[in-house]
Amino acid sequence: MAPVGMLLIGAVLGWVSVLAEEPAAKTVADRYAVYWNRTNPRFYRGDYHLDVCINDYLDVYCPHYMDSVPAERTERYMLYMVNYDGYSSCDHTATGFKRWECNRPYSPNGPLKFSEKFQLFTPFSLGFEFRPGREYYYISSTVAENGRKTCLKLKVFVRPANNCVKTVSVHDRIFDVNDSNSIEPR
Repeated sequence: MAPVGMLLIGAVLGWVSVLAEEPAAKTVADRYAVYWNRTNPRFYRGDYHLDVCINDYLDVYCPHYMDSVPAERTERYMLYMVNYDGYSSCDHTATGFKRWECNRPYSPNGPLKFSEKFQLFTPFSLGFEFRPGREYYYISSTVAENGRKTCLKLKVFVRPANNCVKTVSVHDRIFDVNDSNSIEPR
């Protein structure tokens, strides 16, 4: 058989194996959208929190404005990841590090979006590794012209693996450590 024919057969077999993959073998992740601005009612009480699983995503959308809004009425933020003390006091100076910067309120392509994947290990040097059963904290603070400090805070709890059953359909469970299909060591 000609080399082109062999190559074609190999490509077809490769696609068949990809398309025939069982739904239970596919990773299922949830995405959580947070609109990071002072008009978001979820920030009003200061107890905005999310419960996520490993491999879920957090999408943070920065404030975005039309060109007709004056610059002094726009919101700009630096978001920090901090420990509990920094979260409680809304102070990043001692224990926080800058995670993202919302600094383009007139972006021509819509609001800036930053995504965080909650993963055990990251291939990126600036990525962050998360552990199940722990809380992580994001803050931003600004001082208004009247001297009043505005603090936006988000608490994220990474649930333990045994509390993270993801399903593709009613009958296809993806991950349950009490099941025989678990990838967890016994």
